[in-house]
Amino acid sequence: MYAFTKRAFDILASVAAIVVLFPLMLLVFIIIRIESTGGSIYYGKRTGLGGQPFNIYKYRTMSADAEQTGGPSTALNDPRLTRIGRWLRKYKIDELPQLFNILFGSMSFVGPRPQVELYTNAYDEEEQKILTVKPGLTDYASIHFIDMDESLGTVDVDAKYAKDIEPTKNRLRLKYVQERSIWVDTQLLCMTFLALFGFRKKWNTESSPENN
Repeated sequence: MYAFTKRAFDILASVAAIVVLFPLMLLVFIIIRIESTGGSIYYGKRTGLGGQPFNIYKYRTMSADAEQTGGPSTALNDPRLTRIGRWLRKYKIDELPQLFNILFGSMSFVGPRPQVELYTNAYDEEEQKILTVKPGLTDYASIHFIDMDESLGTVDVDAKYAKDIEPTKNRLRLKYVQERSIWVDTQLLCMTFLALFGFRKKWNTESSPENN
């Protein structure tokens, strides 16, 4: 029942969101194309349900050669970011194309944020449980690290991510896997909405694994 309800919600809500937000999505698509060289959509390889790879859709926020000129993590004021890209990331508008991931079934609105193979290939036995759940647009980790660029800072960001942030993200991803339900999904959607408008400190404390 949970799986059926979750998928039905994903389909209906993603279609509704695409219809309502289509003018904004089209405008952003055009601005990115005009502002810098390269396509407007970034297709990033991620590990999905059952360990199967899929392409996550995002608006491109970096230079077209970003993957060749830097690592997988994005520093605060990363020089690879475009002008419009900084704004899109700040307000999470770069994530809007994932509505199509949700509609097509490779993602859900709520679920562990999908990760690159560099990290999922290193998952231990417990962390492999993360891959038993369809990845999502938001989860506890997304809310806890909603200002990821600020959390990483400007120096040795890839090393800092691997040492300090990825372990915490995985604990929070596992927390969702263990607790998932319609009620938890509803809470997380509301918490995400509030976090986007700055009401996040309380939620971060409550969603931290050390407090559960």
